Formats: sequence, structure tokens, C-alpha cells
Amino acid sequence: MKLVQKRSRKTGLPPGTLVHIGEKKPDKVTITSFNYASSRCDERSDLSVDGLAPPTDESITWVDVGGVHKMDVLESFGKQFKLHPLLLEDIANTDQRPKLDDYETCLFLVMKMLSVTDRQEIVVEQVSLVLGPNFVLSFQENGADVFTSVRDRLRGGKGRLRQSGADYLLHALVDAIVDQYFEVLEVLGEKIEALQDLVVSHPKPETLHRIHALKRQLLFLRRAVWPLREAANNLSRSESPFLQESTKIFFRDAYDHVIQIVDTIETLREMVSAGLEIYLSSISYRSNSVMKVLTIITTIFMPLTFIVGIYGMNFEHMPELKWEWGYPLVLGLMVAIVIAMLGFFKGKKWI
Repeated sequence: MKLVQKRSRKTGLPPGTLVHIGEKKPDKVTITSFNYASSRCDERSDLSVDGLAPPTDESITWVDVGGVHKMDVLESFGKQFKLHPLLLEDIANTDQRPKLDDYETCLFLVMKMLSVTDRQEIVVEQVSLVLGPNFVLSFQENGADVFTSVRDRLRGGKGRLRQSGADYLLHALVDAIVDQYFEVLEVLGEKIEALQDLVVSHPKPETLHRIHALKRQLLFLRRAVWPLREAANNLSRSESPFLQESTKIFFRDAYDHVIQIVDTIETLREMVSAGLEIYLSSISYRSNSVMKVLTIITTIFMPLTFIVGIYGMNFEHMPELKWEWGYPLVLGLMVAIVIAMLGFFKGKKWI
């Protein structure tokens, strides 16, 4: 995950020029569609843009596109669904911040979709949603989406999805993305709790690397979710004719979830920062403990070294050298000094 994508290819180009910004992940662009009404649901896959167009009857159409790196495909969608060039430009820019734009002929919403791999790694992908009078277009960066539950509800006719309009379909897609945030936060929360226990018990240099990795992931999460608060709030208060009043209450619920997610991210960031402080304190405490032991050992051996140094001098007239009990007396004196110093240190509670 890169914090900043390269935009140098767009330098000097006029607004609305289609240039893909980001990593090219899928090999090809996949297009699937659902055309449904209350009594039926038609699903098609592996489509081409030429066979797609807004429905002319009362049915609802959802077109899902996996891959935004082919500009000819985006241009064809622009012609078929009469999309603004600036809207298409934002779809091709996978480094776009979450936002909501009203183009009068449609509503355009940009979100970041999060998912967790089998290796417990977090993947960030941009999703662009276009709401028209009776259609919804979703453009995914790489096609690995979280919309399986929405597809199952459409196929089975469960709930009110097939009985509602395109705006409720938009809410279902937004709700699926937002719900996935909670799963990602649960994974991160478990990692942070395990890391805090490790920081206290066995801090190692590898622990510092894990702390920085978590801080980077939380930075991506904050960048993906924080601007979404404003977009979700604007969506729940929008006066667009494509949004019914009965659906806005569901968008307000999604807005509440986004606020809760933002608060959770801030809490997790504080926990990681606290973990870093605990790690540094633990390392400092261990270093101080080692230095304390070395200092005590050095202090004990200083008088012993002094005594040994005196009797190591090569003077001929040293009275103690001729004493029969000189050697054991000096050894006893050295032992007494050690015992006295240990007792002094223990009395001061230094050991």
C-alpha cells in the first residue's frame, strides 16, 4: 500500500483527460450486470460495454466493473450512460479521496474498500459508485469485492432490495463496504492486543517493526475512512431527486457506523502509540537493569582491585609479604569488604 501514487503523467493535461493512476492489478476488465424487478432477477457476466445501457422500463440495473486501467472501457461507459468526463477521470484515479459529487444527471460516490487476506494482511481498493435514475454502476480497482451478500440477496429476492429503487441498491453496496471495515478493525484490534502483551513481557527489535507496520496500516485506514464521514453525511442530507426520503434514513445509519469506525480507529491509534511508548520504556528499563548490575559488580571489585594492586607492586621491603598469615588475612579482608558492600547496597534497596 502506497501513501502517495505517482501523478506525473497527468502534468499539463487538460481536466477530464483519462489517465490511470495506480497499480494495474487485474489482467483484464470484468463486467457483470444484474437487471431486476420485484418478481425477477437476470444476471449476466463477461459482458462488453456495447451491450449495456440504462434500462428503459421500471427495472433496476446494476453494472459491476472489475478493473479501471483500460481507458477505452471507461470512455465507452461514459458514452453509454452519459457520464461527465471529470467523473470518468476520478474513476481512473485510484488515489482519489472518498467524496460525494452531484453531477445533476447522477450521483458519484468514491469509497475505499478494505479486505483481509488469508495471511491477515489488509488490502485497500478504491470503489467508485454512480447512481442514476434507475441504474447503479460500481467500478472496482481490482475486482476482489465484498458484494457477495448483495448478489445473494438479489438472486434470492430476500429483504426489500428487489422491491426498492436504485438508491436502496446504492445503500446496500455502501453498507457492505462499511460493514467490512468492522471486520478489518477486529483483526487489527486482536493484533494490537497481542502486541501489547508482547511489549510488556518480551520486547524485541522485531516488536518495533510490528508496531510501525500497525501504525502504517492504521494511517491507511484513517485516510480511507476519515473523509468518508463528510461524504456519508452529505449523502444522507442530499436533495438529489435520485434519493428517496425513505432511503435517506438508511444512509444516516451508515453515517453513524462510519462515525463509530472513525472513533475506533482513533482508539486503536492511541493504543499503538501507547504500545510504542511502553516498548521504549521496557527497553530503557532493561538497559538500566543491565547497567545497574554492571555498576554493582564494578563497584564491588574496585576496592578488591585496589588491594590486589597494592600487593602486586614489586617493592622489596613490604612487611606483609613475610607474615605467615598475610595471604589468608588479605583474602579474608577482601571477602569482608564484599559482604559489607552487599549489605550496604541491600540496605539502600539498590539490589
